[in-house]
Amino acid sequence: MIPTSFFLMAGAVLMAIGCFLVLSRKNLIMALMGIELMLNASNLNFVAFTRNDQADLDGQMAGLFIMVLAAAEITVALAIVLALYRKYQSVELDDFDQLKH
Repeated sequence: MIPTSFFLMAGAVLMAIGCFLVLSRKNLIMALMGIELMLNASNLNFVAFTRNDQADLDGQMAGLFIMVLAAAEITVALAIVLALYRKYQSVELDDFDQLKH
């Protein structure tokens, strides 16, 4: 059986990579990918904590809720990205410093 600490370390690595992508990339698509990685890291932690207690499924339900939230978030975010690309012909975050034009 794989120990819970392995899953927590994998979640911490995913969270760190996601934070790095959000903070360092200037491309909007890469920033969205970083947010998705951070949501997946929290999912992994929720499921890892409920792995030992089979009677309590709260963490797995929270993981399922986060998956639904992530799907809705990426749908809305990609719609916004497409609208910004049509207007500015770019997906670089530096180009969106002032959206009033």
